[in-house]
Formats: sequence, structure tokens, C-alpha cells
Amino acid sequence: MQFEIKTCCWKPVLLAFLMCASELFASAQAAPNVNFRGSLVAEACTLRPGDEDIPLQLVGTSTQELYLNTRTIGTPFEIHLEGCDPGISNNVTITFGGNTSAELPGLLALDGGSAAAGVAIGIETPAGVLLPLNMTSDRQVLTSGANVLALKAFVKGEPQALANASIRGGVFSVTSMFRLDYP
Repeated sequence: MQFEIKTCCWKPVLLAFLMCASELFASAQAAPNVNFRGSLVAEACTLRPGDEDIPLQLVGTSTQELYLNTRTIGTPFEIHLEGCDPGISNNVTITFGGNTSAELPGLLALDGGSAAAGVAIGIETPAGVLLPLNMTSDRQVLTSGANVLALKAFVKGEPQALANASIRGGVFSVTSMFRLDYP
């Protein structure tokens, strides 16, 4: 008996749903009311899968090293480009973004929740040329096929923390985004 009642109760609901669905389908065919527009961009290269998110461990940094040298030696990292076509563009620029340090403009501030304090993170070329945040790098020439953008990250003591010997050790994290342009 209960089985029949449940079946009976679902038939009107199902019938009403089917009627509404057919009316929606009919009205969707009546007049177009959605237009899609966009543009396709030909980029000279593609980012190697996995390079969208580059974890970099800046381990072994000591406060004594920062008090002596104000910064660490850069830790290398790379961004890999694949399938580059110099016929589309023969060079690339990179721009890093993120939260800027108040004391060291152009360097990355530590993320909230970091235990360390009094430092910021910089990004530079292998030759030691600083790549300030939100500033476009110099153009790098692209060759056909695979290319590598070699970079380094370093830890730098903030001037106030260095002067007051108040750099606080601990775990930290920093987040940056990068944009590649093919001028």
C-alpha cells in the first residue's frame, strides 16, 4: 500500500517537472537572448604544466647571516616555457605581484600567520639584478621550442629590524603571482 502511495505522489510532480522543462526548452528556442563574445590570443609560448604553482623552500636562513650581510644568497628557481614560436613574439617579459613590504618597497612582505618577522623576500635575475614587484622585467629573447626563465629569491632584513636587532626567527610564507607578456 505504501509503495503505491509513493508512486502515486511522484507521478504528478514528475509530470509537472516534465511540462515545465518542455516549456523552458520551447522558450529557449523562440528567441536568442544570450550572446557570447571573446577573443583568441596567440601566445608565443605555453607554461610547462606544474609551473603554474612553484613552491620554493628558503631553508637554512639564520638571523646572524642577515645581521652580517643584510640578505641571503639567492636560491635559484626556474619558470619553464614550452612550444615557443618566435614568429608570434621573439621575446618575453615577466612581472611579479604580491603584498609589498612597507620597509622594503619592491620586495614581498611575509604572509599573515608567519612566525618570522623583520624580513622580506626579493626576486632577482641570475646576474643579481632586482626584479621589483609590479615592475616589468627586461625583455628576454625567446628561441624556438623550450625556454627557461632563471631567477633567484632571497631573504633581506628590514632596515628597522636590522638596526634594532629585532629580526624574529620562525617559519614564514610568502605568496607572489607572476604574469608573462610577449611584447
